[in-house]
Amino acid sequence: MPELVPMPKLGFDMAEGTLVRKVKKPGDNVNKGEVLAEIETDKATVEVESPAGGVIKGWVVEEGQAVPVGALMVIIGAADENVDVNALKQTAQAASGAAPAPAGPPAARPKGANGHQEAAAPAAMSPAAPAPAAPAAVAPAAVAPAAAPAAPGGPAAPASPIARKMAADAGIDLGRVAGTGPGGRITKKDIENFLANPPAAPAEAAPAPVAAASAAVPVVSVALSAREDQIVPLTRMRQAIARRMTESTTTAPQFYVTSEVDMDAAMELRAQLNALATEAGKVSVNDLIIKAAALALREYPNLNASFMGDSILRKGHVNVGNAVALDNGLLTVVVRDADQKSLSVIAAEMKAMVSRVRAGKVQTADIEGSTFSISNLGKWDVNNFVAIINPPEAAILATGTVKPTAVIKNGAVVASQRMLISITADHRVTDGAEAAAFLQVVKQKLEQPLRLVL
Repeated sequence: MPELVPMPKLGFDMAEGTLVRKVKKPGDNVNKGEVLAEIETDKATVEVESPAGGVIKGWVVEEGQAVPVGALMVIIGAADENVDVNALKQTAQAASGAAPAPAGPPAARPKGANGHQEAAAPAAMSPAAPAPAAPAAVAPAAVAPAAAPAAPGGPAAPASPIARKMAADAGIDLGRVAGTGPGGRITKKDIENFLANPPAAPAEAAPAPVAAASAAVPVVSVALSAREDQIVPLTRMRQAIARRMTESTTTAPQFYVTSEVDMDAAMELRAQLNALATEAGKVSVNDLIIKAAALALREYPNLNASFMGDSILRKGHVNVGNAVALDNGLLTVVVRDADQKSLSVIAAEMKAMVSRVRAGKVQTADIEGSTFSISNLGKWDVNNFVAIINPPEAAILATGTVKPTAVIKNGAVVASQRMLISITADHRVTDGAEAAAFLQVVKQKLEQPLRLVL
């Protein structure tokens, strides 16, 4: 019996994904758990693992094609198994109401100004207001035909996350790379081809001759660079962030509570742990916060929950999401069962996940299933801020920078390492007193950090 592998649902609000790359081709052997394909969602390019072992009998979709969640994507069977791929393909198309795909490249879908294939808009979504027309003298690059690849040295075409990462690491100007993906999209293969056969650098234009100035009347010329308005199309990630944050702030009544933490003991414990740890196991301040929050969530399950309309769903697992800043937005990676893991394990998992995110090699388990989130801006010398809840969660913890502060201890003014923490909570699920009590438990565990290792 062949294994029919559908487009997986990689997020609670995901409607479709784009097949970026077939890692396994027809006829290839694949083991359960091996990477089968790379799928681009609104959040990232995700490596999808095979749910079964066998031989790839055939793909139903092509690279660059957007596929609804649950639609048939690839067929896996036993080595000696005869599978009628065409029949299964036609059955899948009939079930989805789609016309049979012609041979060759996939049918074009409507494209946005950035050349990305647009996801189908939800029925309830209001149509976007038209953008103001640009002045005739300044034609935005977005009106150029979307299918044309970027000319060398011209403006950069849309690129997949992994292509952007490879280009940044190699110091490649994406404007010089011709994209072969849908709408001129630059793919990983395009970057590899560019590195293997780099085009000659464009010749510099000869300087224009300068007219001789009159000896009698010196002329001073000041060149001012013109700054024109720009229309910057939203990336799929930015669109997803905009949609989710709007949903969060317009549907959940959110309130905020802030407290200050004495981090002297926590920073001392961290130094002692890191003196004994390997590089992979070195503990960050954020790792301490993850563990403290996870243990506090055990005591306050209403903060580890979701509002369900006429009920509250308290989650059985404590999966702590952590916002990771990227060049074009942010992505949340998840430490699963953080309340049951040691600091060194949390540290190692966070390093591995952040590394995969930055390399464009994120895995499904890295970004799904969070029950509570943390947003840490301490790296950017931020005193305090409040974060927006990540739906469908009930709360998010925002943390600032640990910094020396003058405080009074035992009647004397001394320097102490302090950090401000704020919780944003859904008032449909919890109240101010409970959120404040939760913060006090987080504070207690950080101020008495041996509680984090017992």
